[in-house]
Amino acid sequence: MYQTSTKLKRIKRIRRKIINTSPGLPRLSIYKSNKHIFAQIINDKNGNILAAFHSQSIKDKISQRQKAEVVGKKIAALALKKNIINVKFDRGGYRYHGCVKTFADSARLAGLHF
Repeated sequence: MYQTSTKLKRIKRIRRKIINTSPGLPRLSIYKSNKHIFAQIINDKNGNILAAFHSQSIKDKISQRQKAEVVGKKIAALALKKNIINVKFDRGGYRYHGCVKTFADSARLAGLHF
């Protein structure tokens, strides 16, 4: 996967702030491509992935924002099954608008706190 150096710097800057401010909380990380959205809840202390969901498993032909909403609800449901309520949101270098904002809002409505 090719990324520009400015994007890598932005990702590292965001991740450093998230990890340093609350070392005990898991991180909700998002990655989006042109067609799909991927979300993971990661424990940075151990390097484990606690929960993950992606829009590739959604077979309906829906818009990118609707996929983001579904993925946000599903990742929150998986997290709540594992008694994870508080997380830190890692937007992965993306701006907080559009699909990322829709994802975050749907995860909040489903019960996650960040």
